[in-house]
Amino acid sequence: MRNSTNAAAAGCCTLLPLLLFSVGAGAAGVPPALLVFGDSLVDDGNNNALPSTLAKANYFPYGLDFLGGEATGRFCNGKTVIDALCDLFGLEYLPPFTSTGQDGGASLLGCVNYASAAGGILDETGQHLGERFSLSQQVVYLETNLDTIRSSSQLTIGYEQFLTRSIAVMVLGSNDYINNYLLTPLYDSADKYTPEEFADLLINHYTRQILALYSVGVKKFLLAGVGPLGCIPCMRAFNQGQCVDQVNQLVGLFNQGLRSLVDQLNADHPDAAFTFGNTYDAIQDMIDNPNKYGFTVMDSGCCGLGQNKGQITCLPLLQPCGNRDQYLFWDAYHPTQAANLVLAQRAFNGTQEDVYPFNLQQLADKLIY
Repeated sequence: MRNSTNAAAAGCCTLLPLLLFSVGAGAAGVPPALLVFGDSLVDDGNNNALPSTLAKANYFPYGLDFLGGEATGRFCNGKTVIDALCDLFGLEYLPPFTSTGQDGGASLLGCVNYASAAGGILDETGQHLGERFSLSQQVVYLETNLDTIRSSSQLTIGYEQFLTRSIAVMVLGSNDYINNYLLTPLYDSADKYTPEEFADLLINHYTRQILALYSVGVKKFLLAGVGPLGCIPCMRAFNQGQCVDQVNQLVGLFNQGLRSLVDQLNADHPDAAFTFGNTYDAIQDMIDNPNKYGFTVMDSGCCGLGQNKGQITCLPLLQPCGNRDQYLFWDAYHPTQAANLVLAQRAFNGTQEDVYPFNLQQLADKLIY
């Protein structure tokens, strides 16, 4: 299993799972802030300021369909899932943390994004691509900024209520497979751990960071599962255009563990609320039922080179497809804006098949004491 899996992943160096603040009491059903942690799926420019990283999207045609057509550092043609959630909640879009200065300052009390392309749950994940913020670093950045938030005169509600009513959105795990477990011989994780052991390792590390956030007062969490990585163009490109089932099975182990963790956390912490975002099934539904979403191309990137436009990801000035709203994937690894809008909507007001046990509207309405 590992040989075929790693062969398909050999050409895949993903730039795939942030933190944002929006001050104020928030209207009914609107959190005062989203606290979002993640990777290139939600990075909106942090890696632009990291000089030694290869994981950047600060060039055309990235951002082609974003406001003004500017390449902001988002790994997409347009809006990320977080941008779409901000639209749904009526929150402003977020500047990247690296644009505010390391102490955040006053701008921290507006909106700040800590996501970092190539970052993962494990600190070593993505290290071959250079600088990035791992999950533990992103959590530390929040912790070091708490005093600034606490003392701010801009808060219209109490500091504790601000944290209690905010929602932590966590989008991580993809890199820990593509830029770690599947990337031999650069990483020895596949030699040290069985698939089950590696999924447990990720969940254990993830749990520690979640509890660190809980310990400083964050009480509402959306934990997004990992999508069907075996079906991204990069994987298909090295598997004769087909999904790599073994990779999807690996991801399934992690997602099962994450959903079980949500049940455990809700049972152990009745003063908090945790929910699981079923990203895998949402994307799989787009692959299986493209007509429902207006998609016509599910197996290739809109911008890229080689088989399935996935052997080489979107390069500077490369001409993308013209019918971007009909593509599920923008480049070798990331979904299009069209797909992100679907994912955000399902997380926002979907059923328990989409997000369990609460959708984000329900999570925002929950009273936490």
